Amino acid sequence: MTPFTTILTHPGSAHKDEFLACCVLLATAPVPIVRREPTDADLADPATVVVDVGHRHEPALNNFDHHQLPDDAAPTCALSLVLQHLGLYADAKAFCDWLEPAEWFDCRGPNATARWLGVERDIVGKLYSPVDGTLLRRFAAATRHAPGEPLWEMMRLVGTDLLDYIRNLRARLTFIGQHAQLWSLDSLTLSTENKSAPAVLFMPRTEPLPEEPSAGLDRYVQEQGLDDRIVAIVAPDRRSSGYGLTRHRDHPRLDFTRITAEPDVHFAHLRGFVAKTSATDPQRLHQLLLQAAV
Repeated sequence: MTPFTTILTHPGSAHKDEFLACCVLLATAPVPIVRREPTDADLADPATVVVDVGHRHEPALNNFDHHQLPDDAAPTCALSLVLQHLGLYADAKAFCDWLEPAEWFDCRGPNATARWLGVERDIVGKLYSPVDGTLLRRFAAATRHAPGEPLWEMMRLVGTDLLDYIRNLRARLTFIGQHAQLWSLDSLTLSTENKSAPAVLFMPRTEPLPEEPSAGLDRYVQEQGLDDRIVAIVAPDRRSSGYGLTRHRDHPRLDFTRITAEPDVHFAHLRGFVAKTSATDPQRLHQLLLQAAV
């Protein structure tokens, strides 16, 4: 991205798309945010990033507005354009389930968004967060936000966390793809060659162990198109040297209360959706899964 010294966005009411776009931009450069209408000089100067105002989408000049797009264009907001320019939009749309609804809400409004989601209009209102409301009101209340101010610092944290999440999850999914195994649930053998048979996703313990060993596994199942096959996930337990066994999407094929009495099972939830074991041998873990199968 062309280096910049100022972020400029529109005055008046603040919306989630330009707020988050500014957050992401702050994560790339700690500059002040100015809220006013842009001048021609602003739009011609790449040192000023113009966000959600100006009626121009010119990435080379750091102009990121979507309001000039035709009505039949795919819902696109200022955040979308900034993420596209950073080369992160495809992963953001895949990993951030809230992004596409945010695009719809900004471009089409709550009624059309509710219809697109297939829910009643009042459901949209029930998802309102006072955290969103406070941050947007405080953002709209000032014409300038600078480093050191609480809101500016919080915005930079939001942007940093969002970019870290997108980038780290992509790296994590690549790592999972290199190490994860598919086990059969209907066979005494670990591996599965039947592409339609129920399967278990097993993530072996690696060194160094990630802070959250199960991170990204559910998203990996989605990305690989395995949602209809995976019935359980087995991953290292971050609190012990053993493993956690979890029903995937609460699949009815497994009930872990069936292995409560096993000597190497130290926890099985009463609702049967998760268990913890000190077992580390893959054959033993597979045996526990077969015992828990309904």
